[in-house]
Amino acid sequence: MKRTELERRERELRKAEKKKILPGEKEAMSVGDYIDSLFGMFRYDSDEIFNAADDENILELLENMKMEHPEKQWDVIIRKAVNKTKVEQKEKAYDSLRILAGIPAVTA
Repeated sequence: MKRTELERRERELRKAEKKKILPGEKEAMSVGDYIDSLFGMFRYDSDEIFNAADDENILELLENMKMEHPEKQWDVIIRKAVNKTKVEQKEKAYDSLRILAGIPAVTA
């Protein structure tokens, strides 16, 4: 192997080592990560999201979101994940998720 190739691999290993999570330390997910994860869990067609009200994995994700992010971002995460599906009944899905997570209705 060439010397430059070895040096490149060593740099990559050092970068990976820096990014490692220490035992007992938890890496928080960003708002975008929660939106993508929630969107990935949805089962839907062009009309509605089927598992918005009763999926345990979605409930667990919403509970983690509530612990890691301030209350003002909860609504944004849920709305953007639902909007990403492009279903017809967005409000129904949004309300189901809000109730599942125990989030009070947002008044504008």
